[in-house]
Amino acid sequence: MEYCSNSVAETEALGEELARRLEPGAVVAFSGDLGAGKTAFVRGMARGLGIGERVTSPTFTIVNEYEGGRLPLFHFDMYRLGSADELYDIGWEDYLVRGGVCAVEWSENIREALEEGCILVDIRRGENDGQRIIRIGREGSVNQ
Repeated sequence: MEYCSNSVAETEALGEELARRLEPGAVVAFSGDLGAGKTAFVRGMARGLGIGERVTSPTFTIVNEYEGGRLPLFHFDMYRLGSADELYDIGWEDYLVRGGVCAVEWSENIREALEEGCILVDIRRGENDGQRIIRIGREGSVNQ
């Protein structure tokens, strides 16, 4: 599916809508340029899961954990990881079995670690500053 978002609020609303349908163990893998709106989408996901905490980018912490909603949210930023091997060093497998939702920014850096069935979200800048083109699908259906 392809969507056109014309504001941060619209991007967050798409994330919220998606999160309401997610099941325990879901992995949402994001790709897109720096500043494209990946964290805004995850903020919406947190709202859709009923999480009231402020969501921030985990660029320097690698993962932020949010509890208190319908499901926990584990928000990863793989920008600084060099390979999927480093992902396992931070306990990736433990997060997968905890029954939450894993939101993975810069997923292209660890693509080989993603299991079949993950949801792919690609966010690209549109024709003007505030516009984003957001493609949501399963692996193989989103052009990278």
